[in-house]
Amino acid sequence: MTVSTGAPLSAPEALTVLGALVLVLARWLPGRWRGPAELCSGALLVGSVAVLALTGPRWQLAPVVAAAAVAGAFALAGWRARRSGRTPRRARWWAALPGSVVCVALVVAGPVAAWAFPVPDLPGPTGRFPVGTRTLEWSVPAAGPVRGKGTHRAKERSRADERGKGSRPLVVQLWYPAGRSEGDARPAPYLGRTEAEARTVSAALADYSGLPGFLLDGLPRARTHAVPGAPVAEDGGPFPLVLFSPGLGGVRTQNTAWAEELASHGYVVAAVDHPYDSAAVVLSDGRILRTRVTATGDPAKDEALAVGWTRTRAADLRAVLTRLERAGSGDADGPLAGRLDTGKAAVTGHSIGGAAALVAAREDARFDAVVDLDGYPHGTAGGRVEQPVLALTQEIGPDTDPDYLPRLTRVLASGGAVNYRLTVPGAAHLTFTDAPLYLPPVPGVVGPLGRTESTRITADATRSFLDATLRGSPGDLRSALAAHGEVTVHRPGGGR
Repeated sequence: MTVSTGAPLSAPEALTVLGALVLVLARWLPGRWRGPAELCSGALLVGSVAVLALTGPRWQLAPVVAAAAVAGAFALAGWRARRSGRTPRRARWWAALPGSVVCVALVVAGPVAAWAFPVPDLPGPTGRFPVGTRTLEWSVPAAGPVRGKGTHRAKERSRADERGKGSRPLVVQLWYPAGRSEGDARPAPYLGRTEAEARTVSAALADYSGLPGFLLDGLPRARTHAVPGAPVAEDGGPFPLVLFSPGLGGVRTQNTAWAEELASHGYVVAAVDHPYDSAAVVLSDGRILRTRVTATGDPAKDEALAVGWTRTRAADLRAVLTRLERAGSGDADGPLAGRLDTGKAAVTGHSIGGAAALVAAREDARFDAVVDLDGYPHGTAGGRVEQPVLALTQEIGPDTDPDYLPRLTRVLASGGAVNYRLTVPGAAHLTFTDAPLYLPPVPGVVGPLGRTESTRITADATRSFLDATLRGSPGDLRSALAAHGEVTVHRPGGGR
């Protein structure tokens, strides 16, 4: 298996590219150098390709191997002619040049494709804590939305929901501040508990996005910085809780770099796979729940569907908070017992997950803060959010939904606390996820901020807000946010 090293090509891949390039260009070397160059490059190719065959080749190397095969066939024909005592036939330079140019282009296409679709290299967390991760799986009630605003009413309704009929499985991944692990502890795969799960999820994400599956084959090869099952840090707690809901069709791991950064600074992040919404949810018994969310093309019907999906996600988030309240209780068993402060909880999400975070906070006062990562506020009509909100938005331009900013502004302006909107210059919708780490750096898709800069801005802005709202850290929050873009502040009563 190829593991990300931060470079587009692994060592065997780089040697394959080098061997292929030398083999193609050997035809243009002086006669006394041609044979040794072909021999050395051929030997290099045999060794490197054999290693790749054992470790798992990537599709990006297919054009490189094809060019090497063509050049190798001509080199082998010349070698056989010399062995038989005949003079090798060589095409005239003007006839050979086009073929050499095509072969060089194929060789170059390999590194270019590897750069465009790399094995993601997640930036290392900057906090003082190592990061651990655990994946939990629960069956929770298929509950309706909570209407009560007070903490007591929300908890009463939550208990009533659990007595309701119907249930749905939820897979929740935790990233948390960890103690020191064994030196040989292996970090977790990027997209799942196992490499097999990661391959399933990668293929499902590609299918949901309408991409050929092979384009994302680098995702299951990546490793994170979190150690599965690492002990929870003994100092610095109890730790505030941050719940996360991914985008439509997204998966719990889509913001892993963000989650690891928060965990390294003393937060427990709990990301939810929403069954039949996430591209693929792999359960512990082997079942795979595929997405069932589809648009109709009718704006009114699609908005109604989006509101329903949002409310279902909000119910999932409330159910997860209830379960984690038990898990974090000092009276309960488990690794987080006494180490998780669910009395300081934020609810966050990307895209429709951000809308779900707003709805969940509006309906459940146990949440103390909200982070909306470029989420159109579906389902927020008819009430206001009392908790402080940070909304990160992409750069607003002519292609942006014209209803997005006015509706988001109404939600923030009508809130019961000081709310912030941070518009990140150049950001696209996927800037606020891990996508810049593994998709081509096309500004219209992931924004022009760069692969690691995108994740850094999202994590730093989120952490500044959470430090202020959950931990009461002193400082000028507006100035801290303004370091990342344009900040608009909405105060209760409509003041700015």
